[in-house]
Amino acid sequence: MRQELTNRTFDEIDVGTSTRVTHTLYKTEVEMLALVAGDVDAFHIDVQEASQGRADDGVVVEAAGAGALLSNILNRRLPGPGTVILAEQFAFQGRIAVGDQLTATVTAKEKRAEGHVIVFECHCVNQHGDALLTGTATVAAPTRRITYTDMAKPGVMLQRSDAFARLLRRCEGIPPVTCAVVHPCDHDSLLGPIEAAKRGLIVPVLVGPEAKIRAVAEAAGVDLSPYRLVATEHSYAAAEQAVLLARTGEVEALMKGSLHTDELMGAVVSSSKGLRTARRVSHAFIMAVPVYPRPLVVTDAAINIFPTLDVKVDIVQNAIDLAHILGISEPKVAILSAVETVNSKIPSTLDAAALCKMAERGQITGGILDGPLAFDNAISEAAARTKKIVSPVAGQADILLVPDLEAGNMVAKQLQYFAGADAAGIVLGTRVPIVLTSRADSVRTRLASTAVLKLVAHGRRTQPVQNPVR
Repeated sequence: MRQELTNRTFDEIDVGTSTRVTHTLYKTEVEMLALVAGDVDAFHIDVQEASQGRADDGVVVEAAGAGALLSNILNRRLPGPGTVILAEQFAFQGRIAVGDQLTATVTAKEKRAEGHVIVFECHCVNQHGDALLTGTATVAAPTRRITYTDMAKPGVMLQRSDAFARLLRRCEGIPPVTCAVVHPCDHDSLLGPIEAAKRGLIVPVLVGPEAKIRAVAEAAGVDLSPYRLVATEHSYAAAEQAVLLARTGEVEALMKGSLHTDELMGAVVSSSKGLRTARRVSHAFIMAVPVYPRPLVVTDAAINIFPTLDVKVDIVQNAIDLAHILGISEPKVAILSAVETVNSKIPSTLDAAALCKMAERGQITGGILDGPLAFDNAISEAAARTKKIVSPVAGQADILLVPDLEAGNMVAKQLQYFAGADAAGIVLGTRVPIVLTSRADSVRTRLASTAVLKLVAHGRRTQPVQNPVR
């Protein structure tokens, strides 16, 4: 959920004004504290057993890292954005570890009008009440009100590339897309598209039970007057109405609200009233992996459970066309399996060989295909060299074509939860692009998914999709 960070100006802070923050440490945070301090020798960092009885994964550093939490409070809360830290005089004691709960407190001790300077008394203790830091910090406090949106993802410290920021930049200058938001009947599913509207990504059309939508808006303090609201009786009717709006050209895209995915997709794939095209419907995750230097498309991890060879042709072509829209002129497609050689006992390797030959014959266009490739060979040039794989795709993949939904789901979630990746998702192969949001999606992810939706819809404006033949 979005967090608004608003500062307190020099004039608004009195001697005695105080704030307190409690934070539980992630492993990556503890490791980065040591790395940034250049303090990674065995005397100061213990990667063996943490304090006895502690339920963490055994990373311990000296308590000097607690100063980072105090600096965070000063820069983000009190005084907050616009603060300049002039000096810090801290005394440290003890050690901190993964899982520790730190409570930091800053209290205004002295004010000086010249230079709008404030001296804060600072303390930090752990969950046992043990003092880790005491001292003072001297800052130049802001003199005007500043507010910004915090979109950081806890626990992810190393963001070597930011594919999502590039996506949002690509949207600049493109007119917003009219998008039916289907059954936005909870806080996140209503406020997400409204935030996207404020950023010029979409013009939302709210489709669903009017009383429920207005109740959510009232509870959140949101004015719905700028937006069109199409009233329906329930979620199934909302899905059918949204699809109708897309079929008649009143909207250019769909976004899932608080209804079940099956309810929406049931209306989308209806043979007589849906949004199907000559292509098989498929889903793609566009992933921003902190340690990977380019966007990574994983497909299909949400719709096609056990795709046949013919279905994989459409899945990969959908992904290639998406990559073109995202600015990748000749995407490299790694067709994944458990091994990198063709094996008659592993069907996915046979499909990979056939897909590569089909690409050679022009049955799949716009990308460079290679496979079968194991996951490590697809994303690591070093792994490919070790196995003596000579390939224009190995180690440089833009698209990962997975064998089936189960494998794709595991790959995507492992990248998210082990590698700290963000994942924006979109449905392809339909008349209009469709975003399937999740309750677990962050604001950053929702905006990135909407940015992809906008880019795809804009591409359809110049190259309209063909009428359905299935």
